[in-house]
Amino acid sequence: MALQDPIERLLCPDPDHAPPCEIPWSFTVTGGDTDTSTALVLGVYSSKDQATRVAAKVRTLAGGTRSVAVDEGDAEEWEELVEQYRFERGLRSEWSGPGQ
Repeated sequence: MALQDPIERLLCPDPDHAPPCEIPWSFTVTGGDTDTSTALVLGVYSSKDQATRVAAKVRTLAGGTRSVAVDEGDAEEWEELVEQYRFERGLRSEWSGPGQ
């Protein structure tokens, strides 16, 4: 959990920037019961290549003591992230219209 803020700053150095985000992202946690440890999960709505580049940056930030993996997520588990992508995609369409 201590990496959440540094990862946020890595992904979004200017939290007050105008939308849309280059790559929509969100966090969740998994595990944490008595048999497993808690893991911070970063979701990004992007191509696999973009996700791999983000993972490399996060891996560098996390150092060698934590694992970082790329896997395709389930849209139902990331509804908020999917909605953010749809919203921001709409903004991109508006901004890239005629004369812009």
